[in-house]
Amino acid sequence: MGNVLITGGASGLGAAAVDAVLRHGGTPLVIDLKAPAADVPHEIADLSETETVDAAVRSLVERADGPLTGVFTAAGTDACGALDDVPAKEWERVVTVNLLGTAAVVRSALPFLRQSHGRVVTCASTLGIKAVGDATAYCASKFGVVGFTKALAAELAGEVGVTLLIPGGMYTAFFDGRTDQYKPPPDAKLNEPANVAEAVVFALSQPAGCEIRELVVAAATESSWP
Repeated sequence: MGNVLITGGASGLGAAAVDAVLRHGGTPLVIDLKAPAADVPHEIADLSETETVDAAVRSLVERADGPLTGVFTAAGTDACGALDDVPAKEWERVVTVNLLGTAAVVRSALPFLRQSHGRVVTCASTLGIKAVGDATAYCASKFGVVGFTKALAAELAGEVGVTLLIPGGMYTAFFDGRTDQYKPPPDAKLNEPANVAEAVVFALSQPAGCEIRELVVAAATESSWP
């Protein structure tokens, strides 16, 4: 399946996507704040510093054996709490990483994806289509990813494939460090990130001319959908 750039590939859904791409014979190229567990090409970069993204993308593509054929923007962060309780810089970082970081990565990868007629899968959330309280930063960022991705699909139709992934809650470290009120309850049935990663690979592996525009992937009892 070629070379696939994965942001956030050192943990959570991103790490599961790295494993899935490897299983399907591809080569993951990882951008993250820390090195991935898998021995794959990677660059250390902070997506909140969008000016560093282009160099990281170009470095990975130049080192790769063959063209860049896919991008999956799995990196994300959150800052829970009421709007006037979350410090402004923390609130803004969520939007910068989740939305502006996604756009920065796709922008830098586009020249290479146009050459290969490759594909992009962006990562929104069920909280990108259903809002909840104490999540204004996260909802704003993920609603933004939804709009960005739909506009991108219209813009790149026939050139680069674009898929919007909307995952529900997963068994990852994403909820670590939160107070109990912002964690799933102990009896919550979440999804395995490996299952979601397989859906990402499926979208990236479609034949030319066939597009999966949106994927909602969630546990059967996901409370934030529909």
